[in-house]
Amino acid sequence: MTTPTHSPHGPSSQGASPSGATLAEVESFLFAHPEIEAFDLVLTDCNGVGRGKIIRRHELLPIYKSGRHLPVSILGLDICGEDVDETGLVWDQGDGDMRAWPVPGSLVALAGTNPPRGEVLLSLYTLDGKPMTSDPRHALAAQVEALAAEGLHPAGAFELEFFLLARERGPDGKVQPAAAVLDGRPASATEVYSVDALIGMEPLFAEIYAAAAKAGIKAETVISEYAPGQYELTLHYRTDVLKAADDLIRLKRIVRLAARRHGIIACFMAKPFGDKAGSGMHFHVSLADGQGRNVFAETAEGAWSERLLHAIGGLRATMADAMLVFAPHANSWRRFSSQSYAPVSTSWGVNNRSVALRVPAGAASARRIEHRPSGVDANPYLVATVVLAGIRHGLRNQIDPGPETTGNGYDTVSSTVHSSSAAMPRDWRSAIEAARASPFLREALGEDLHRTFTAIKSAEYARVARTIPDIDYELYLERV
Repeated sequence: MTTPTHSPHGPSSQGASPSGATLAEVESFLFAHPEIEAFDLVLTDCNGVGRGKIIRRHELLPIYKSGRHLPVSILGLDICGEDVDETGLVWDQGDGDMRAWPVPGSLVALAGTNPPRGEVLLSLYTLDGKPMTSDPRHALAAQVEALAAEGLHPAGAFELEFFLLARERGPDGKVQPAAAVLDGRPASATEVYSVDALIGMEPLFAEIYAAAAKAGIKAETVISEYAPGQYELTLHYRTDVLKAADDLIRLKRIVRLAARRHGIIACFMAKPFGDKAGSGMHFHVSLADGQGRNVFAETAEGAWSERLLHAIGGLRATMADAMLVFAPHANSWRRFSSQSYAPVSTSWGVNNRSVALRVPAGAASARRIEHRPSGVDANPYLVATVVLAGIRHGLRNQIDPGPETTGNGYDTVSSTVHSSSAAMPRDWRSAIEAARASPFLREALGEDLHRTFTAIKSAEYARVARTIPDIDYELYLERV
């Protein structure tokens, strides 16, 4: 057993961290967890991928005292972890170091690790302590601060949809759903809301819940979703939207690791099966005033709050510009199809899952917007950033959301919502072009992050475009 490094009962000084992390936090944690030998340092990049290092126990306290140097190029990587020079974060800056600091309150113990490990989230800062403006978490913090300056405070939570897949490919060479870890029962049918399907994965979900609890994450309901091997986990509503995004980032890591321990794959692609439903990352969001009152709540039955309507109006008006954030990869765009539970327009409605912006049924005090366009492959920090910016845009300009969609929203795309969704990008390339040209997205993300994100997406598009897929050979090899 490792001897505790510091006791919380002795004198402790405040760290000089620009993130607000303190020496008291790390000293207390190390004293309470003498068994932990190493720590994962996790910095989230534009694609939502955790980048960083694993350090030994004695290295943790110095990070809280003086940060940890990391190359600036760590935020200019594509999905494969390769440099994208066009971000301006690689050779333009000599690939110099910035300084990473711990996110306050993010130091946790990891479940099931051997030897025992902990984890801490990081944000990147310049050497003189200013937020590094290509860091997605800083962009979200800036939107939260902008709303606070207007007397408003966002709250929210994400939903996590994913597939559990077998490591072995099927007879056709394609991926296939994992069999139940409890008894090997195959997942060959759509078992939506099936309790038996959940019981088959009980040992895996028990590990996920235990690991989430140890990390301070309130994972709640689990359901069997609308495709074989697809599941959804919901998260407890947070009054701190930054923590809500942290929860989602951490829960994905927890699910992925638990699946690996059971010999299966947790898949967070938006659309792993062409003929089945894709996986979304719905974001529930509301706003409170300085007294904690929900400003989206109606004060008279049947009369929607003007702020709720204006927020929806802003989200509709900015959705086309922001679609690259909600659907950031080539595979993301395979998710959008009629009758797929993925929205295909900017429509809004009440208690209606065929629209992009849903106002769930329930008590007025819990009134919120469910933002449905994002795939589970999106970065939650970026999603929350542009959603809050869209809401601010709607409130500031008092934008009318237009008529509510009732009934089947897929049937009304070409009629009642056509005029507001005509500019919606229909594929990855047009989404990249719309994002690059968007003043709204540039302001929402900030100049540096906007350049970084769109440059990374452009580089990934070029990689996909120059790759010949198997379908080309099947269709054209001996026919043209």
